[in-house]
Amino acid sequence: MIHVPGERSAHAGRVRLLPMPEIAASRPIDVAEAFRDLPGLALLESARPGRNARWTFLSADPMAVLTEPTAGADPFADARLLLGRLAAGAPEGLGDDAIVPPFLGGLMGYLGYELGDVLERLPSPQADDQGLPRLRLALHDWTIAWDRRTGGAWLAGRALDGDEARLARRLDEVLGRILGIADGRSTAAGFVDDRPLELAFRSSLDRAAYEAGVQAVRERIARGEIYQANLTRRLSTAFDGDPWPLYRRLRTGDPSLFSAFLDVGPGAPGHETARGSAPARPRAILSASPEPFLAVSRDGLVSTDPIKGTRPRGRTREKDRALARELLTSAKDRAENVMIVDVLRNDLGRVCRPGTVRVRRLCRLERTAAVQHLVSTVTGRLAANRDAFDLLGAAFPGGSITGAPKIRAMEILRELEPTRRGPYTGALGWMGPDGAMSTSILIRTLVADGTNLTLHVGGGITWGSDPAAEWEETVAKARGPLGAIGGFEAAPGGSGPA
Repeated sequence: MIHVPGERSAHAGRVRLLPMPEIAASRPIDVAEAFRDLPGLALLESARPGRNARWTFLSADPMAVLTEPTAGADPFADARLLLGRLAAGAPEGLGDDAIVPPFLGGLMGYLGYELGDVLERLPSPQADDQGLPRLRLALHDWTIAWDRRTGGAWLAGRALDGDEARLARRLDEVLGRILGIADGRSTAAGFVDDRPLELAFRSSLDRAAYEAGVQAVRERIARGEIYQANLTRRLSTAFDGDPWPLYRRLRTGDPSLFSAFLDVGPGAPGHETARGSAPARPRAILSASPEPFLAVSRDGLVSTDPIKGTRPRGRTREKDRALARELLTSAKDRAENVMIVDVLRNDLGRVCRPGTVRVRRLCRLERTAAVQHLVSTVTGRLAANRDAFDLLGAAFPGGSITGAPKIRAMEILRELEPTRRGPYTGALGWMGPDGAMSTSILIRTLVADGTNLTLHVGGGITWGSDPAAEWEETVAKARGPLGAIGGFEAAPGGSGPA
């Protein structure tokens, strides 16, 4: 059992919350080093200051993993049952003013873009060349939480199937690792891999093909089929190594509101050697996303913050401000943002109480290290008979990375994009048994599938889009994550930068 004196020993029961001052000042990514030997490592962190950047969560060694949607009318039926095995209450013995992290254990994982094929009737997707499931949701009975606002840290847990003794043993094991970091017994924390990398990425669509795709979307708009579509291309390089050092570089070089590392299990075994088959190769999602998708509070308040409209950061303060002014005054970018806000208002309206869906912010300027965006905020309140799974079913995939009208835009994009999106433009996040949820849109995201490392980039295309400018926007969006890991986009037919 947990033999820790003072306040921590007072919290027992099926839901537990233990303060961890020993690691409150530690970087979560360094603490995660002590858990890298466990399967299913999940680190969802706020790596950059911002209005949504408060909580970071770390967990590993899940109790169960779901890798297929449920057949039938409700693709989330099995996920609901799995989540329902965890105790759903609040920790006992806490004062009214106590800070309680929003996630104390539950599901952590991702929904791939092609999960949309289960939710809507769409043309058949492109061939699967990554071998990743359409969803991967892991049930975690413990988590370490950091609060950037107060500087606090906690170890939390929820009993699985009411087994308090098992929860106590699990928390003991985690606490031992935490205290090992605090007293110096763990030597893993702070590990940095400084080996230089030169990863040459090649695009699924060259410049001419991408610009032709932009023009094709404009023609569909001119015919009245759609108002907008989010055209993407995939950059890829051979890679079968450990993705964790790449994530350390990514979240440092391109910090974001929704940085995440998600171990999705080993892939196929490596090549044959004299001693037999090499070990299975690691697979992971490495995200530096600036964009939240859907969030739900314990009491059913829904919020979403779509991003539409992008400019690069300027090399000087004056150039940076000029680009910001250009973005804020752009009729094309504002129209693009407003169209997606309308899509999301419709999506939320399917599961929220009538009259509660509102636009709280419209076209607010927000910046990352590499680009600046227009961001809006839409909120609502779930209807009494609806939950977070219903919200996902109503709004997935996100309107900001599909188009308007959403289904017709997705049909057209399937004609124009030569590869599956996979996890890209899906969602990643957590969901608790108390009804709370927080997810991000998987953009600025690298996927290590055991054979290749991929990065998709794209942009919203409207009638006012200039094909050359849209290409340059994708180049700007790729620059941040590729530069952070030591990669570059190679010129067609060559090995140097494009």
